[in-house]
Amino acid sequence: MIHFIRTTFTAAALAVLPLAAQAELGPLVEPAELRAALDDSAPVVLDIRGEGAYEEGHVPGALNAPYGLFRGPSDNPGELVSEAHLTEVLRGLGIDAGDRVVVVHQGSNQTDFGAAARVYWTLKSSGVSPLAILNGGMNGWAEAGEQVAKGKAPSVTPSEITVSFSDEWLATREDVQAIVNGEEQAELIDARPEEFWQGNTKHGAAAMPGTLPQSRYFTHDRWFGQDEPARIKPELIRQLAAENGFEQGDKLVSFCNTGHWAATNWFALSEVAGIDGVRMYPESMVGWSNAGYEMANVPGLFRNMINKITGKY
Repeated sequence: MIHFIRTTFTAAALAVLPLAAQAELGPLVEPAELRAALDDSAPVVLDIRGEGAYEEGHVPGALNAPYGLFRGPSDNPGELVSEAHLTEVLRGLGIDAGDRVVVVHQGSNQTDFGAAARVYWTLKSSGVSPLAILNGGMNGWAEAGEQVAKGKAPSVTPSEITVSFSDEWLATREDVQAIVNGEEQAELIDARPEEFWQGNTKHGAAAMPGTLPQSRYFTHDRWFGQDEPARIKPELIRQLAAENGFEQGDKLVSFCNTGHWAATNWFALSEVAGIDGVRMYPESMVGWSNAGYEMANVPGLFRNMINKITGKY
């Protein structure tokens, strides 16, 4: 349990704020926008980097909420944590369903953004709204010259939230199996680099390399462009979504190794491109392969031997 005390804005308190102040954040917020919001209406800022990085420097007033609080066990990190666990975490952070929450990651690279997207997805599915991710993360905040606080986290008054996890943005193992069997129509989108999709490498916790049957890959890092690899580009997202046939009405399921990179694709398509009903398969290929389900692009004996010799897995 996390023990802090902070001043919270309940849903009732937010209701008396000007509409513009309530609606200005999300799904991405720039450093200057967050600073203005902190001055005006005090959203809850969750720093997910871990205690050491947090104490070295964080957004003033931010709470320390390490990414691991929202992840499964080491043998299946993408596994959805229980409603009881999420209830305990959010109560300990003092978060109510009506709080505005901004998620802060380090901002080192595209993979780092996936942690923020996974927490965002988890919070949204837990009933917390509205939400935003600090674009560029803590690095972007510091580079913009914004104030940085150091030391321990402030204390909070525990909330009384009870999480009832929504399945609106969730694809379960059974849902994926129904898609593979042709019982449900949806497109499976692999967020991993091509070598994972081809079966030439794998996550260390996965039983075998390969991908979901009938899937296609769209790597998670394409939404960022080349010049600023830690910043999501909303205009690029809309362009790429159109160019690659992602559009309103599509039924899409995002997956990867452990529901980390997949969260970035989910965030881009659902929250920025605005495609309704995009879902994520959180345990992804680690959970799927370890359960012994059918896979595609599994290498044969010779290729498997070569991949092991060359250190690909």
